[in-house]
Amino acid sequence: MKAKRIMLWVFVLLAVNAVLNSFSFVFAAAETVNVNPAVAQWGFFAAALATGLSAIAAGIAVAYVGAAAVGAMSEKPEIAGRALIYVGLAEGIAIYGLIIAIMILGKI
Repeated sequence: MKAKRIMLWVFVLLAVNAVLNSFSFVFAAAETVNVNPAVAQWGFFAAALATGLSAIAAGIAVAYVGAAAVGAMSEKPEIAGRALIYVGLAEGIAIYGLIIAIMILGKI
C-alpha cells in the first residue's frame, strides 16, 4: 500500500513538472502566431487534460474489461471475437480524448 502511494505521488509530481515546463513553450509558440498567451496556455492545458484523463480512463477500462474477457475466454474459447470487441470499445475512450484535444488545438 505504501509503494502505491509513493508511485502515485511520483506520478503527480512528474505530471505537474511536465505541465509547468510546457507553459514556457506555450508562451514562445503564442508569440510566433500572434495569439494571446493566456488563451494559448489554457488551450494547451485543456488539450493535455483531455488526452491524459481519457488515456487514464481507457487504461482502467481495459484493465477491467480485459481481465473479464480473459476469464470468459478461458471458460468458452468461442467467444474470443466478442471479447476483443469489448476491449476495443474500452480503448476507444482514449481516441475520443485525442479527438477532443485536436479540436481544442484547432481553435487556438
